[in-house]
Amino acid sequence: MMRPVIGITMSMRREENRLTLHRDNSDAIFLAGGLPFLLPYTTDKHCLHQMAKRMNGLLLTGGGDIDPGLFGEEPLLGLGEVEPERDRMEMALSQMMIEANKPVLALCRGFQILNIALGGDMYQDLYTQREGVIQHYQKATRDHASHTIQIAKDTTLRKVAGVDRIRVNSFHHQAVRRIPNGFIVSATAPDGVTEAFEKIGEPFVMGVQWHPENLYKKSAFARHLFQTFIDACKA
Repeated sequence: MMRPVIGITMSMRREENRLTLHRDNSDAIFLAGGLPFLLPYTTDKHCLHQMAKRMNGLLLTGGGDIDPGLFGEEPLLGLGEVEPERDRMEMALSQMMIEANKPVLALCRGFQILNIALGGDMYQDLYTQREGVIQHYQKATRDHASHTIQIAKDTTLRKVAGVDRIRVNSFHHQAVRRIPNGFIVSATAPDGVTEAFEKIGEPFVMGVQWHPENLYKKSAFARHLFQTFIDACKA
């Protein structure tokens, strides 16, 4: 059986003019039955349409901060380094995949840019914009699940997890605030910060604030999440 082609976004190391990818992203796709297709930076709409046409699904990966100008705000002091070209590319690709009814799985930064692409907004810096937050940038290895999330009932994520409460890893200081129309919040942190959303109905479109690719070897939940995504890409 042919493996579904999964486009995977990458990060830029500007000082080296080099695109990079944490290997866990492509390994998780391979192990779940997909065929990774690494996506170089471009904002050429014709090229992006050709990419979207060839992909069966899109994996939006983690990375740096998102330009607040994309959701109508000025930069705050807590904002980190932004990648405007990556922002524009990922927003365009996300919109194209949604319009084509193709599955999308978005991780951490990917969750945030998908939210912005579809009309939501976000916190530029949780620690200065919201009171009473827990530690969302853990001081532990990437495969350590540091805090719990509460998963909403009657959601795809609940079916994937099989439980209503589970621990995840966490490496972010930005977060989703208002979500787009047609989506529901499917998980929250103990402090109320949105940890996941999903599209109502088909196809599978989900964003999660944690990094399941780093938990794949240890966590049945992470493996089931990637498997559910790949199964949707085969449909």
